[in-house]
Amino acid sequence: MIIITGASGQLGHLVVSSLLETVPASAVIGLARNTDKAQDLADRGVQVRHVDYDKPETLGPALEGGEKLLLISANEVGRRVPQHQAVIDAAKQAGVSLMAYTSILHADTTPIGLAEEHKATEAYLKASGIPHVLLRNGWYTENYTAQIPGALERGVLLGCAGNGRIASAARADYAAAAAAALTHENQAGSVYELAGDEAYTLADLAAEVARQSGKPFVYKDMPCEAFQAALKEAGLPDGIATMLADSDAAVAKNALFDDGRALSRLIGRPTTPLADMVKAVL
Repeated sequence: MIIITGASGQLGHLVVSSLLETVPASAVIGLARNTDKAQDLADRGVQVRHVDYDKPETLGPALEGGEKLLLISANEVGRRVPQHQAVIDAAKQAGVSLMAYTSILHADTTPIGLAEEHKATEAYLKASGIPHVLLRNGWYTENYTAQIPGALERGVLLGCAGNGRIASAARADYAAAAAAALTHENQAGSVYELAGDEAYTLADLAAEVARQSGKPFVYKDMPCEAFQAALKEAGLPDGIATMLADSDAAVAKNALFDDGRALSRLIGRPTTPLADMVKAVL
């Protein structure tokens, strides 16, 4: 039995779908805080169970019978460490034989502030003694393509990433990698630095959008403080604006660049090209 946390979320849902290409639905369990949001998976034969990281009493029943477990990092930044630790403790108690965790690219060296919770989770997982595999995911290309419709209206993409190169990949690519790590043999102890096959700057992204849309569109680089202020002015909460500006500043240092192609090797195909992602959103 393979258990996927966050099965109703964007990544988790894609992981389950990817697993179902090679694994019978009866061998897959999807965990969700709101099981109604995973009803379509239940309709496909996946066993859907309720779980709440903040209610440890739900974790034991949720993990019962699981041999392999994918812990998709929780979305509550600032609360993820205790939530992840609760899942790891429950997994050890349940006797899980392999645990995969979606971390961040170059978690041990990256300057990105988001990495701190990932590093703490990796350390706790290592100390637990559970055989595990680390899926250090780079950026989703969707992090940028989702901004295109609104930015295209203004004709400008804002940021403070300078000429930093970004080796992102589609969310579906990372989902396929997780499914592969859960089904391939001898994965315990593996650390995958997962990134896209091609790298681009935000200026390159803007040029691609302009090319495909036929509309004027450029990237405007600015000081990080100014970018953070612009995000707040656009209505983003202070914490989110700070996090995004911090991430962009790290991009300027090539924190989201990796040319090892571990992702395409793991999934057995090239990662989704940036041009295809832009085309899809346009």
